[in-house]
Amino acid sequence: MASEHAEPKQKQSLMDKAKEFVADKIAHIPKPEATLDSVSFKSMSRECITLHSNVNISNPYDHRLPICEVTYTLKCAGKVVASGTMPDPGWIAASDSTKLEIPAKVPYDFLISIVKDVGRDWDIDYELQVGLTVDLPIIGNFTIPLSTSGEFKLPTIKDMLFGKGETETNSA
Repeated sequence: MASEHAEPKQKQSLMDKAKEFVADKIAHIPKPEATLDSVSFKSMSRECITLHSNVNISNPYDHRLPICEVTYTLKCAGKVVASGTMPDPGWIAASDSTKLEIPAKVPYDFLISIVKDVGRDWDIDYELQVGLTVDLPIIGNFTIPLSTSGEFKLPTIKDMLFGKGETETNSA
């Protein structure tokens, strides 16, 4: 009877060792890496302004990898101003880097609500959080969390009329 109780413990111990072995091997598999650029002003329309940032992804593999989705949340003055998901945005080039643009449309009514943060210099503090989900061989879906923060300058009427470029600062 004692051997009947010892056998399940041995099987469980063997399974635990197998799980540890697999986890250790997966931890050392090379994975794509990504960086996130600062947020900047892109364009404006009657309904909103469009801000954007770029995600730069490097692929250590000699074959391209599918990007499953990109999720993002843009906060200004501590409030969520834009969020969304970009399903199936493409592929990461084999043994190379790929740049993805993340556009975020911010309605004017929200900008009016944070006018106290803008002040005289037209700068808005922001935080951008991005989740980049890639389909890795053997591992499956792998999400790379990214974030950046800083401030961007809203265009003034003078900038819009005379086409002056915007300036920006960031801290990752």
